[in-house]
Amino acid sequence: MKLLSRLLSVVILITLAVVPALAQQEPRDSVRILDEVTVTAIKQSADLTLHPLASTIVKRQQIERLGIANVKGASEIAPNFYIPDYGSRMTSSIYVRGIGARIDQPVVGLNVDNVPFLNKDNYDFDLPDIERMEVIRGPQSTLYGRNTMGGLINIYTLSPLNYQGSRLMAETGKGDLMRMSLSHYMLLKPGLGMAFTGDFHYFGGLFTNKYLGYKADREKGGSLRWKTAWKPDKRLSIDNTAWFTLSRTHGYPYEYEESGEINYNDTCFYRRNSFADGLTVKYDMGGWTLSGITSVQYIDDNMTLDQDFLPLDYFTLTQRRHEWALTQDVVARGKAGGNYRWLAGAFGFYKRTAMQAPVTFKGHGIERLIVDHRNEINPDYPIAWDTDNFVLGSDFTMPTWGVAVYHESELKAGRWNFSLGMRLDYERVGLTYHSDANTSYTVFDNTDPDNPAVFSRERIDINDGGSLHKSFLEFLPKATISYSLPMHSASDVYVSVGKGYKSGGFNTQMFSDVLQQRIMGQMGLGMKYDIDDIVGYEPEKSWNYEAGAHIMCADGKVLTDMALFYIDCRNQQVTTFPDGTTTGRVTTNAGRTRSYGAEIQIRYAPNRHWLFNASYGYTHATFKEFYNGREDFGGKRVPYAPENTLFAGLTYSLPMPRFVDEITFNANMRGIGSIYWDEENTRRQPFYILAGGSVNVRYKWATLELWGKNLTNRRYDVFSFKSIGNIFAQRGKPITWGLTLRMNFGKANQ
Repeated sequence: MKLLSRLLSVVILITLAVVPALAQQEPRDSVRILDEVTVTAIKQSADLTLHPLASTIVKRQQIERLGIANVKGASEIAPNFYIPDYGSRMTSSIYVRGIGARIDQPVVGLNVDNVPFLNKDNYDFDLPDIERMEVIRGPQSTLYGRNTMGGLINIYTLSPLNYQGSRLMAETGKGDLMRMSLSHYMLLKPGLGMAFTGDFHYFGGLFTNKYLGYKADREKGGSLRWKTAWKPDKRLSIDNTAWFTLSRTHGYPYEYEESGEINYNDTCFYRRNSFADGLTVKYDMGGWTLSGITSVQYIDDNMTLDQDFLPLDYFTLTQRRHEWALTQDVVARGKAGGNYRWLAGAFGFYKRTAMQAPVTFKGHGIERLIVDHRNEINPDYPIAWDTDNFVLGSDFTMPTWGVAVYHESELKAGRWNFSLGMRLDYERVGLTYHSDANTSYTVFDNTDPDNPAVFSRERIDINDGGSLHKSFLEFLPKATISYSLPMHSASDVYVSVGKGYKSGGFNTQMFSDVLQQRIMGQMGLGMKYDIDDIVGYEPEKSWNYEAGAHIMCADGKVLTDMALFYIDCRNQQVTTFPDGTTTGRVTTNAGRTRSYGAEIQIRYAPNRHWLFNASYGYTHATFKEFYNGREDFGGKRVPYAPENTLFAGLTYSLPMPRFVDEITFNANMRGIGSIYWDEENTRRQPFYILAGGSVNVRYKWATLELWGKNLTNRRYDVFSFKSIGNIFAQRGKPITWGLTLRMNFGKANQ
């Protein structure tokens, strides 16, 4: 399989290099990105191909060809952009240029039809009829604020003003895969359109939990979307989109390294109900526009884990959450003369989270994690727990709110373009907590081994509560200089420097550890954690220095984007498992990290038959300063962020004279690695390549596609971690295949 994978990779690379020279016909009209969406690009240019930043645009044809249904599907297509597919739908860890986040605040923002999603736990949902995706790399904090220090994902869905008719998609494949979506777009009257979209998916799974006898990665879910677009006159446009999604996932197919098996005894699952509604209003004042983006979001979810992932009764975690969020963005954008453009805005949000996160200690966990430690210290007076299990209860309320004002000016002087932006961002995050534990144990007198006796019975009653809060005030500037090259096709070079920012917060999962240590403290073993010290973490800040170029040549047939970057990051938020046999994860601040690297992406469309895409990203990310109190990690690679990402795709469309209209062949490959799994850099996933392909047959309003992924059945890990001293990993999906039918009973407006 390794040899086959290498041979297939070589064939694809040779094809990408040689075949373009064989075709010399008219240019494909999809080389440039056209602004056809009714309400789009509120803060940025409608065409990002020559905007002075690093971006990747994926349009509907490529989205369907690659089977992209959600943000995880865009992983590796953009250089240095990686979203590992592991855990459950709650897990949306995004890594860009060496920075990322496994839990809590994201480093990459997500906007769907201009509406910002505030919680990355709600990033992973299927979205039918995506018109285009934009993956922007580098800090976007000046215009978008919190948690966009690594970049931004913009997703735009099909508008009923641009398309009328019905669309159907049905898919089946390996692992009992079933997906279906149905949508209808209509004009109620000129300028007023409405669309209804529904989808359902079921996946039977590929990885079996040996103990419970079912597929650990089985899932099902669906969504409904209602979109209204109204343009009462040439000046005013109004868009409103409402989503409702359901997700039911077993999830967490973590394999124990020593046995090579998924084998744990308590059920793991993630369930989520979510709702979001976004209203965008845009009014053209003549020389300037005024836009308002208002959203309301709600998440109701439940994550339950067998946290030891072994066939033993250690402990389980349940995290139930209800979260409401409101956002309001007001944006004014205009120009003075032909050389000066400006943008100004104000943003505010409020988010309130109520969470219950009890940890249930069971028999084996009580013995190993508490009783054994206690009896090692005092064997003459050993203890025994009075019950088979007990609960460490934790309830939280977390109100968070923030306000910001921002401005960007752009001045054009001949071929030169100068841009300066700034943002003042204030945020306050609060935490009200209540923790409790009620249990008991018996102390035995074993000083006379022949006559052991009960010495005492001890009751543990812990009932703690309190409130914490943190406030953050950040000034976020960005400056860019670009130069339009004297070429026949539009091309430019640019340099930029900008500040990135990711807000701080609280480690709610650590409260069970605090309680555990309180219990140990009552036994005379000392308290290990202090709430004020272990629960809070500080904001992550960075300076990003970038130089790049957008080169278009061969009459628009070839578009090349290149970028070099250097990131100096302070207080990078790193997710770790605390030392020893503890129950939670903790976000801590590394002192300082450094990332540098390069990116290149090439798009070549020599004629209407051939299309070539290739991208490569390299990142060298290391800790410059990071001492966790036990070990110095200075000079070590930052874990979980890949060193290399690679994507290459080749598409050939062949018109047919009879029977069918067109047959399209596609071959692609994705490469990722190496990835380190710990701060010590003792474990890693080497670089690997996944090969995919498809054959698409189109006849009038219907297309049928046969597709395959990981065609060489490459074995690789997408995630690995250590818990209670044991190492676990999630394997990547093996070879998969499927059949997709799409029907299009409508037409786009010209």
